[in-house]
Amino acid sequence: MSKDKQSYPHTQMHRDKGDWNPLWEQFHQLDPDFLEAYLAFRNVPQSTGPLEQKYKELILIAINAATTHLYQPGVRRHIQNALKAGATQEEILETIQLTTVMGIHSCNLAIPILLEEIEKSGV
Repeated sequence: MSKDKQSYPHTQMHRDKGDWNPLWEQFHQLDPDFLEAYLAFRNVPQSTGPLEQKYKELILIAINAATTHLYQPGVRRHIQNALKAGATQEEILETIQLTTVMGIHSCNLAIPILLEEIEKSGV
């Protein structure tokens, strides 16, 4: 077994199962111990808990597609993983549709501020 597989089992596990973010390669080159610790932490809810993998992947799609994140490679990777875990096209679509609800928060935040500032300025 190579030193990489011995020293960094979570790194290798993520590579082997195809849940590998290409940006992590840079982390691995600069600080493989940090990356390994992060992946071990990230793996806890993936390897334990009552949710089926399909639902975990749907949640990860929502996180990656959220207006505050918008991470296309993550959306793609977790859609692929969700399909492999048995999610249907309709379930994935509904997850994406539910995620769009977050956009209204921009209005919920900004409109009261706008009204306050209009009142202060006398406009």
